[in-house]
Amino acid sequence: MNMSARDALGRLAERFWALQCDEFPMTAIQAGVSHDAEMLLREAPGDYERRAAWAKSAKLELMAIDVAGLDADDRATHALLERELNALIEIVECNAHLRPSLYPGGPEFELGYWAGATVLATVADARRYLERLASIPAALDGVRSALAQGVRRGIRYPAIVIERAIEQVRGQVSMPVDDNPFYQPFRRVAGRSESFRAVAAEGYAVVAGEIYPAFQAYADFIGTMLAGVARQSIACTNDLDGDAFYRFQIRQFTTIDLSPDEIHAIGLAEVERLNNEMLAVAAEAGCPDDLAEFRRRLQGDNRQFLESGEALREQIEILSKRIDAIIPEYFGRTPRTTYGIKSIPEAIAAKLPPAYAQPNPADGSAAGIHWITSIPAKCPRYMHLPLALHEAWPGHLMHLALIQEMEHLPDFRRFGASRYAACLEGWALYCEALGEEMGFYDTPEKIYGRLEMEMWRAVRLVVDTGIHVRGWSREKAIRYFGEYMAMPLETVAAEVDRYIAMPGQALAYQVGNLTFRKIRLRAEAALAENFRIRDFHDALMAAGPVTLPVLDDLMDAWVNAQEA
Repeated sequence: MNMSARDALGRLAERFWALQCDEFPMTAIQAGVSHDAEMLLREAPGDYERRAAWAKSAKLELMAIDVAGLDADDRATHALLERELNALIEIVECNAHLRPSLYPGGPEFELGYWAGATVLATVADARRYLERLASIPAALDGVRSALAQGVRRGIRYPAIVIERAIEQVRGQVSMPVDDNPFYQPFRRVAGRSESFRAVAAEGYAVVAGEIYPAFQAYADFIGTMLAGVARQSIACTNDLDGDAFYRFQIRQFTTIDLSPDEIHAIGLAEVERLNNEMLAVAAEAGCPDDLAEFRRRLQGDNRQFLESGEALREQIEILSKRIDAIIPEYFGRTPRTTYGIKSIPEAIAAKLPPAYAQPNPADGSAAGIHWITSIPAKCPRYMHLPLALHEAWPGHLMHLALIQEMEHLPDFRRFGASRYAACLEGWALYCEALGEEMGFYDTPEKIYGRLEMEMWRAVRLVVDTGIHVRGWSREKAIRYFGEYMAMPLETVAAEVDRYIAMPGQALAYQVGNLTFRKIRLRAEAALAENFRIRDFHDALMAAGPVTLPVLDDLMDAWVNAQEA
């Protein structure tokens, strides 16, 4: 091996990671990197332009490295680093940096997510957290400056996105301070000592006197500056540089270069396949050739809906423990860390997905969290198993915890998993179906629930592209969901609004899932009786967060090694 090529790649990867830590402090904090930054979000236009200039220079260095002198793992690092640098450049070129996400992943959600993962072990930790809270108003100023420049350039947000964003921001500060995610780290330690109590009192004052007014001002800005020029069209392609922006989003989230028409066609084929499987389940449940009747039975069955958010959380805890007991049969390696289940606060649950995962901090100072909605109507029983498999173990929380333990990977790969949505979401969706092999789907209703969750992701391929390139209305998108799913209407509406607000994000799931399934079929065919599920899953996990083409290459190399 040409060690100079490997060394050059390693040095560039280290410099890129240092840039990531400086430019995205929450990434460093999540990775457990000691960091002095007080400013948590650097989202002003100048921040993006500075990063793009650095990336252009770094890319020249990267392209000078002889790939032929690298082994398979280093070639993967080279390909992933090229992708990361291209993204920093392209985000400015297509003006995506002037389109900050407003909903559901706006700055209030990102910052609340960070607060929810914060653990205060010492009084010094509490004071550093206090300093960072105090920087939030300035961070929101940066977001506002990007939005304002975007408006001046001619960028417009759909009215429905603005409406939802305002609701979410105001929901974040509508609850009592004692219950707010930003105050929770203080609340947990206030009783430990007088020093903690004093810092917690300061924290209460900052949350109430600085953060709440800052978020209210941010909501007011959205309601004036953005609402005043809002567009009624919901397609991002109807906006400034919209076609380039949508293609950029597709590449970022799917990690492959498919056209919207290709994705739409894949979606239609997947919807047809899954609908046929659902018809077979309905027939088994006593509704032959009448899937609509089976869905009506599910929707009208009060037993499918628990009586409270607390009961729902407890049920997910029970299911998760049952799943944990089966994990060693399918995985040779499991993480050292643990996870727990928490309810999404009611003030913001209505506009958020039924569930999401919050990974554990890399330093092991806290457990991962599977957040589940506090609104039982959004999460009927037939969704419980696939959600638990998807969000917790062996899905996101297990996958991300294992990645954090992969000390052999360059840090930008080890701690940059969130930028590889198709890999992460494809794996989590693969895990939903893995529950069939594990024996969890033991009634027609549960099997239907598994299929509906996959149908949800297949429908996304059709709806996202339908909205953004085929002129679909919000109402048509909601109707299309209703044709193929029993999902509650309020959940469907929130989903469609998410696709309008985050073009391309919803495409990652089924595109990734199909890739994982194809890789497994290839491995089973090649290894035949020598195929071992635990070894296969461990190899998938060992790849870390990667693009789908890189995953293909790494798993082909693994199969070849097993054959040899």
